[in-house]
Amino acid sequence: MSMAVVGLMAGMALGFAGYFGGFGAFLLIAALGAIGFVAGRFLDGDLEPGDFFRPRDRGDRRR
Repeated sequence: MSMAVVGLMAGMALGFAGYFGGFGAFLLIAALGAIGFVAGRFLDGDLEPGDFFRPRDRGDRRR
């Protein structure tokens, strides 16, 4: 399934949640979708737990 189709389905789900359930349901669906996305990336092996706690490499900041 392409990412465009996944994005379309997510947008439709958020639209229905917002229309029928209000703004609170919209936020709940969006938060659960984000959590599911991160969990899926972990299971695929694209992310590691240390990626959230390691400082970013911001390059050389010499003055």
